[in-house]
Amino acid sequence: MRLGVGLNLQSDDPEVIARSYVEQGYSAAVCPEVTLDQPERIKAIQEAFSKYDVLLAEMGVWNNMLHPDPTVRTDMVQKNIEVLATADEVGVLCCVNIAGSFDPQLWDAPHPMNLSAEAFEMTVENVSKILEAVKPQRTFYTIETMPWSIPDSIESYLDLIEAVDHPMFAVHLDPVNMINSPRHYYHNGDFLRECFNRLGDKIVSVHAKDLILTGELTVYLKEVGPGLGGLDYHTFLREMDKLPVDTPLILEHLPQEAYSPARDYVLAVADEIGLSFYQPSWDVDPGSRR
Repeated sequence: MRLGVGLNLQSDDPEVIARSYVEQGYSAAVCPEVTLDQPERIKAIQEAFSKYDVLLAEMGVWNNMLHPDPTVRTDMVQKNIEVLATADEVGVLCCVNIAGSFDPQLWDAPHPMNLSAEAFEMTVENVSKILEAVKPQRTFYTIETMPWSIPDSIESYLDLIEAVDHPMFAVHLDPVNMINSPRHYYHNGDFLRECFNRLGDKIVSVHAKDLILTGELTVYLKEVGPGLGGLDYHTFLREMDKLPVDTPLILEHLPQEAYSPARDYVLAVADEIGLSFYQPSWDVDPGSRR
């Protein structure tokens, strides 16, 4: 396993960025911003992250491919094509987006149409169009799991994989995003095992966070940092450990000052159950990371 994050740094220098990941105890990273028309920056990113032995785990698109306006939707899909092409040129493990939302204002909002047959068909069409346009050789294209858009369950992800039917379409697993009921919350260890058992051979990247089921009615699940909620991280890491050694576990959605405690919690759980995360071979101050 590799533990990763997206650091928010003042420097735009790939050398400084890559070294910062190692110094802060990470072996995987969200790729720094870059576009296909920046060949020198692409080369600099490749060299720096290779030098410090940090995996470029993902490059995000984060736009709305289900926008109700066809013109906007076409533009959103084109942006995915451009980002996937860039990621493949750099050599990033996966390019990730969500399916989108029929809400015209918010790209990731709930909407009655998001889980419809039409949404599924449009997502299959969008993903197929993106993969056909780019024909990636190194970078997998992925749609992240979400609570209220496809794929929102193991079954819908399996259906999506079968419908797209492309070797470079893979799973970006965020199990917290699929825990959308008290039943899943209280039995999340079983749910995690099912996720990795049924999706494992297609998983290329995983997001790490946590959640709390509050006493508010009707049902309110609040996202929090790792270790601050009810997610069974012992089971989570045991299942992660069954995947290939370079599979990244990426911390996300935290203020910058909260990432170190989250990192330490995940590393402590790994130690407790006899597992370890890959450590870059680059020699940095041993006191700066675990």
